[in-house]
Amino acid sequence: MNKRIHNLKSKVISDKTFLLKEYVFDYTYDECFETEKHLREVYDHGDGASVLLYNLIKNTVILTRQFRLPTLLNGNTSGMNIEVCAGSLDGDSPEKCAIKEVLEETGYAVQKVEKVFDCYVSPAIMTEIAYLFIGEYADDMKINDGGGLKEEQEHIEVLELNFDKAFDMIAVGEIKDARTIMLLQHLKIKGIMDT
Repeated sequence: MNKRIHNLKSKVISDKTFLLKEYVFDYTYDECFETEKHLREVYDHGDGASVLLYNLIKNTVILTRQFRLPTLLNGNTSGMNIEVCAGSLDGDSPEKCAIKEVLEETGYAVQKVEKVFDCYVSPAIMTEIAYLFIGEYADDMKINDGGGLKEEQEHIEVLELNFDKAFDMIAVGEIKDARTIMLLQHLKIKGIMDT
């Protein structure tokens, strides 16, 4: 634990779906022991895995479109968001979760994914670490329609897009999801989707 943190205390604000806690702590800034009291709310819904599927032969990627209430509340008039498939680890390894989510959301049965990196999603307010993957897909891997799980109230549209079109959607604001942007940029920067 950070030696500058003292008197760390927490209380649960909500645990209806995930865990929201309030933390109070003292933070020492310098050798003179100047200390300030801090109050933070921290949201914990577990870590997650995200996957961008790509096809080198067709020069395409698989994305999803689904309703995201927070985007509707912050300027997205339809609330529909274009993003990579993703899900909470729920006790699985990041790789296992990634492969499972690809099948549930897109209908593609990929056998392996490649880890790109992991990152904190929003470190000022969330504990979540996002594990980001890419994976190759082929048409013969499509074994069902995807669309997500009914019991999780998922209604996911599967999108197969030309890579250049998908990449251009970032600049015009059609893709605003951070994980999706990072993974599309990874394919571009690494020259994986060399067009």
